[in-house]
Amino acid sequence: MKFDKPVTGGPCWTELGTNDLEGAKRFYTDLFGWLPETDPRQEAGGYTVAHMGDAAVAALTPLYQESQPVAWNVSFAVADADAAARKVEEAGGTVVLGPMDVFDVGRFAVALDPTGAAFQLWQARAFPGAGLFNAPGSLGWVELATRELDRARDFYTTVFGWTVNSSEWYTQWGIGGEDFGGMTDMGDRFPPEVPPHWMPYFAVTDVDATVQVAVAAGGSVLAEPMSMGSVRRIGVLRDPQGAAFGVYAEGDRA
Repeated sequence: MKFDKPVTGGPCWTELGTNDLEGAKRFYTDLFGWLPETDPRQEAGGYTVAHMGDAAVAALTPLYQESQPVAWNVSFAVADADAAARKVEEAGGTVVLGPMDVFDVGRFAVALDPTGAAFQLWQARAFPGAGLFNAPGSLGWVELATRELDRARDFYTTVFGWTVNSSEWYTQWGIGGEDFGGMTDMGDRFPPEVPPHWMPYFAVTDVDATVQVAVAAGGSVLAEPMSMGSVRRIGVLRDPQGAAFGVYAEGDRA
């Protein structure tokens, strides 16, 4: 990710919806060294913010609806959540929740793109989003997996104005050419029942060591560590409750 703070149109936050909040706290603390802090207010519903030092890096939350899957979600920063929600619908997406206020910290909405992938809109007030990017234990990349690449490309460039850098095997999303994420074709690599989805990648110092820690803590490996040229090494994991996420290391940290 080529920026180090929330930028309008870019990913600003990621949060895990889980059916075992305490178990998730233990797992990600073991894995990344996060310091989780649960909001004690009853109306916060157990919302837990994970920190690296003083910086907020992600959230862990209970499942709020029976139909909600155990999964990581990605939020994109917008100047006006209501206007962005209208754009989503005009471009063929669906707003499934909100826009609505979250105390005094911001306004958000949950949406589906036309291919079925869920994402969130975040209009910052007191809380701008993650306070750390690209550093070990923090968000550094987001990736859309979908079976309809052209449809997704048209939708996101219309809603957010993203730039697109495409090769034969991968599409990279950017803001003004500054890449922050990508898109991959699900093809036959995913079982038919797996829906399109957004997935966060967290930076680590050593991908292989992180994978070993994840497995020892009860997680599993979805994609074994692999090198992407000489500049990046990645792996994809599943936490003990079933949520998928990626890890990566750059350069000599790979």
